[in-house]
Amino acid sequence: DYCKYWQSRKGELNYDIDGMVIKINQLALREKLGSTTKSPRWAIAYKFPAEQMTTVIRDIIVGVGRTGALTPVAILEPVTISGSKVHRATLHNEDEIKRKDIRIGDTVLIQKAGEVIPEVVQVVKEKRTGKEKIFHMPERCPVCGSQVVKLNNEVVSRCNNASCPAQLKERIRHFVSREAMDIEGLGPALIDQLVDKKIISDFADLYYLKQEDLMKLERIAEKSSDNIIKAIQNSKSRPLPNLIYALGIRHVGIYAAQLLAGKINNLLDLENYTVEDLVKIEGIGPIIAESIVLFFQKKENREIIRKLQKAGVNLSSEKRKVTEQLPLEGLQFVLTGTLEN
Repeated sequence: DYCKYWQSRKGELNYDIDGMVIKINQLALREKLGSTTKSPRWAIAYKFPAEQMTTVIRDIIVGVGRTGALTPVAILEPVTISGSKVHRATLHNEDEIKRKDIRIGDTVLIQKAGEVIPEVVQVVKEKRTGKEKIFHMPERCPVCGSQVVKLNNEVVSRCNNASCPAQLKERIRHFVSREAMDIEGLGPALIDQLVDKKIISDFADLYYLKQEDLMKLERIAEKSSDNIIKAIQNSKSRPLPNLIYALGIRHVGIYAAQLLAGKINNLLDLENYTVEDLVKIEGIGPIIAESIVLFFQKKENREIIRKLQKAGVNLSSEKRKVTEQLPLEGLQFVLTGTLEN
């Protein structure tokens, strides 16, 4: 009842909340109850149901990710939900669209998954007029025009052109991100220009950029171009786990990258690993192993790694043993509010 009380009155607060945490106050009782490996037994989280609103799907567009995955996105009549205006919502994949029978022109119920990502919950079918249009995934990539493929064991359709500009831009954005090579100053707009003007053709080309290359771009002054070049050069010494993660190998997150770096002396060692070798590493399953082997089998990926090596990027491991994934390791915290002193 207490949780439901605050659920109905959360709009009266000066800050957003998506639930409550209820804890036992008595320290002795907390100690007696103890904890599991993931959470304390003396506390429980209560998530409020997501706020839902109805709106209309104006159109469905398709975006292309760094692995070539085609993701349909609903363009919505703008609606305010959970404190912000929502213009679009992910539809995940074609199978999900068919399962929910989502059509262009439909009135739909939407919510923010986890109070963050807008998603379509269901179609309000009684509001259909007969003018709605059935969506079909394109047979060719909307960016480069290459053939779209869909493997038997996947629900995702993919552009099969590794040189697709949309994929390249997303791979570079991933490469420069904080958990990867952490190159500050290279935002999406600059990356778009570098690719569109054909100044770079892969992320290894970043290490061969000169200041005059950046000065050709819009809204780049001498000082900012100098800072970007310095940030690129500084990233050469990033630890091997961050570089492995930066490569954008499917299914390889930062933790898997740490596990791999703890077992090899140099990134080039992975070129000789088989699936059987990789699954012997605790925490690396067959799906990740197959993805790694496939990545290093491709000539273009091996050539990019050689370019990184030639540019002076660190490929060697510090051999730091990874025993567990620490839940707070590498995270940054932003504290809000005011302090009296």
